[in-house]
Amino acid sequence: MTLPPGAAGLVDEVRTAVGATWDVGAPVLRARTGLGGALDVPGLAVGAVAAQLLAARALEDASPGPLSLDAGHVAASFAGERHVRFHGKPAGGGFAPLSRFWRTADGWVRLHGNYPRHRAAATAVLGEDVASAALGWRAEELETAVVAAGGAAAAVRGAAAWAALPQAAAVRERPLVAVARTAAHPGRRVGLRGLRVLDLTRVIAGPVATRALAAQGADVLRIDAPQAPDDPALLDDTGAGKRHVLLDLADRHDRARVEELVAAADVVVQGYRPGALDAHGLDPGSLAERYPHLVVARLSAWGTRGPWGSRRGFDSLVQAATGIAALYGGDEAPGALPVQALDHATGHLAAAAVLGLIGRQQDEGGGWCAELSLAATAHWLLGTGPGHEPPGNPPDPGPWLVELPSPAGPVTVVGPPGAPPFTTGALLPPGTRPRWLPR
Repeated sequence: MTLPPGAAGLVDEVRTAVGATWDVGAPVLRARTGLGGALDVPGLAVGAVAAQLLAARALEDASPGPLSLDAGHVAASFAGERHVRFHGKPAGGGFAPLSRFWRTADGWVRLHGNYPRHRAAATAVLGEDVASAALGWRAEELETAVVAAGGAAAAVRGAAAWAALPQAAAVRERPLVAVARTAAHPGRRVGLRGLRVLDLTRVIAGPVATRALAAQGADVLRIDAPQAPDDPALLDDTGAGKRHVLLDLADRHDRARVEELVAAADVVVQGYRPGALDAHGLDPGSLAERYPHLVVARLSAWGTRGPWGSRRGFDSLVQAATGIAALYGGDEAPGALPVQALDHATGHLAAAAVLGLIGRQQDEGGGWCAELSLAATAHWLLGTGPGHEPPGNPPDPGPWLVELPSPAGPVTVVGPPGAPPFTTGALLPPGTRPRWLPR
């Protein structure tokens, strides 16, 4: 069958946003995702991956026939963090005990405690007996208190309650993929092979974007802060095909090295809380002034505007705040999407935007910036209804698993749907020097 309406509409929306003229042709979709339900998660997943693949084909001037996409493979990749194996055994990861729904005096709140500082913030407000303490709070007041303490939380709201918030209005005012020309610069031709991508991201959405670019042949270098390591299991999943370096932006010498890397890059992908990189002169506006050739993609949880514009957030929290958790819940408790679809879809959409803007840069010149958010993706999803696919179960990932070498041993991950297999192994160790770093 061809792409369902939801997926096709998403592809067209991204294509229009980046000013591209991709030849969609007659894409062929095989099988089902098993992700059907109250919302069109299948359309979101398939559409986001199709957009990224079409953008890559257009950049390479490759039109080998209709795009053929296995929906089961897409679904397996959207649950990729569940399927990571290290030496054949589960790599761990998943949600920490604190990262779940907690009943409050008037409803529910979702906490996120996978990272030590967020766990500390939640327990500073609630103490160690979180279940008992949460019952003494109203959900929105607890959300506010945890966020004020430096943590991450979201009250569970219905879609109407979310829509009435100023933050929802701020998200609605922006398109799903917001594109802006940031600088004047001559047009230049940069192909996928050798595209230099600097990865300043964490957790899932941003790393998925750069993993997709690596799968298409880009040379991706991920930068992490030595004092704030990311989840090792997530790194195993999203690090395929990338190089890795530890650099501290607060250190003068490391900051100078980062500047070298930015100057030599073609693309910078950012996935930190809005404001975190701005303090180091790495916001899109400052980058455009120094390096007008760059294409920048910035991903956030809630968008960069509105009262929550600098708030921390994760897929699970955005689901809770926007009404998705209530929609997928029952009488006993809120629920969740079958996969972290906001993260994965936003990542693929960001990769599509980057590739589309690299193509636009060839024709028009200029520096460019694309901004995306999990909340904007949630708005798109909430507007879809149940879509074309009935409820089901995600497929067995077995047919799409690939084993990659790593310095610590073999890592098994879900290969990239519709793209060539990864060629450079699992995440290369910290200190690996990219081929394009000036000597």
